[in-house]
Amino acid sequence: MNAFERIELVRKKKGHCILSLIDPDLKNDPYLTEIIKKSNNKLFDGILVGGSTIEDDKFESRVNTIKNNSHLPIMLFPGSVRQLTPLIDSVLYLNLISGRNPKYLIEEHVKGAFKVKEYNICPISTAYILLDGGNQTSVQKISQTEPLNMNDKDLVLSHALAGEHLGNKIIYFDCGSGSEKIIDSDLLKYITENIKTPVMVGGGINSKQDIELLVNSGASYIVVGNILEGNTDFTLFE
Repeated sequence: MNAFERIELVRKKKGHCILSLIDPDLKNDPYLTEIIKKSNNKLFDGILVGGSTIEDDKFESRVNTIKNNSHLPIMLFPGSVRQLTPLIDSVLYLNLISGRNPKYLIEEHVKGAFKVKEYNICPISTAYILLDGGNQTSVQKISQTEPLNMNDKDLVLSHALAGEHLGNKIIYFDCGSGSEKIIDSDLLKYITENIKTPVMVGGGINSKQDIELLVNSGASYIVVGNILEGNTDFTLFE
């Protein structure tokens, strides 16, 4: 059973999954052990690994460290095709449909297609939609695309429906790492009432109250990242 199948069992049992996001980059080396320890908190059902940029050639070494120190299912959340690795059996096969940059609509997918096959990785087709969380994020800079305005609910819904019509298994709404705001709960309810595809949300999630609000608004997967790199006491989430 691959990581995605394990995570799906949890989602179908309790209605949602909470995933930690670990950025295996040089900047986190001094804190990686602590970040993994926090990810092993009973709050989390799985781990996403990946980042917008990797500054050195130690990505796989850090992936091994994460795998060797956690029992949780691990999926790739790749910033580029270079992060595809046989060490992880499932990958969010991201299609940045909120932007119009062909590199993230199809070019990266073509570059990585043989690797996905060769490494026998399970590709989880994911419509990736950036939302304006109040500040410019690294994803926005790297992808050179503009996020969608959360106040324009029908525009956001039309993108979600397009992702669903294209057959994606997940619709991922991301306000970006370090965003000032989480996805608006009324917008999330509007989306989940009008599509059937499970919704993943991330960006700006910093408290138990944020998580509860998102779950109650219909989110199937909640991604928690930045607070893992701080001094958060995760017993507060229990």
